[in-house]
Amino acid sequence: MADFMTSTHKTKWIYTPQDIKHKYKVANQRAKQALEMFGTTRMEVDIDGTFSYAESQNDAKDNAEKRPKPLKVEEEQLLRAFYEFKIQDVCDAFKFPRKIQATALIYFKRFYLLWSVMEHHPKDIMLTCIYAACKAEENHVSAEELGKGIGQDHHSLGFDLIAYAPYRALEGFISDLEEFCGAQDDDQLVALKGALDTARIEADKIMRSDGPLLFPPGQLALAALHRANAAHGIFDFERYLRSVLSHHDQPGHAISELTGSINAIDSLAST
Repeated sequence: MADFMTSTHKTKWIYTPQDIKHKYKVANQRAKQALEMFGTTRMEVDIDGTFSYAESQNDAKDNAEKRPKPLKVEEEQLLRAFYEFKIQDVCDAFKFPRKIQATALIYFKRFYLLWSVMEHHPKDIMLTCIYAACKAEENHVSAEELGKGIGQDHHSLGFDLIAYAPYRALEGFISDLEEFCGAQDDDQLVALKGALDTARIEADKIMRSDGPLLFPPGQLALAALHRANAAHGIFDFERYLRSVLSHHDQPGHAISELTGSINAIDSLAST
């Protein structure tokens, strides 16, 4: 079984908030500069990953007023958020497992750490990310159904197609909670199932935030569980966290640090 702790997901695709902010700014500035120089942000990308813009227009300065207005970083964020919702809608329509939905979202987020939405339209990238997720998770779907153009998407992902979502960890935590809560009768098991259903919905919200680029999937799962428990009030969450840490030999990972991460994820999902 693949291990997150030794994966490229952990070593290459977990960032700080400052890293993410910088990457979004760099991509946005590059697209703005291309618009000023060439009158367009669209580019041709070769199979080796090199790219070029259209030739500079001689009357570009004269036609400055005719150019489309460049997007601000905040406007790009809104557009990405819209298409992240659409990724979940498309996956629901095709009845894909949540793992595919989550993997597609992670691919989409990774892609736009490197590119501006002004350079590559999110609709095209959305479809290719879903297609790539289906291929990576061995769920057959035809390219004709979802769209093509996956080559550039792969290159921008650094060919790191193994991605980790919070859903498997969430299932494990709920199973662990059955023992932690001493759940034996049907009412207790039904209550835990209800908490799991709510936690999945909360995980869906978290996946649309920057959380997957900032935190490991286990912490995303705990944050989803925390939000679900706030609604159901089934167990003492802090006591459960202490139980989780006691099962893992992580003395340096204090509960205050873990609580801080969970609160940060909760804040991201609430905005």
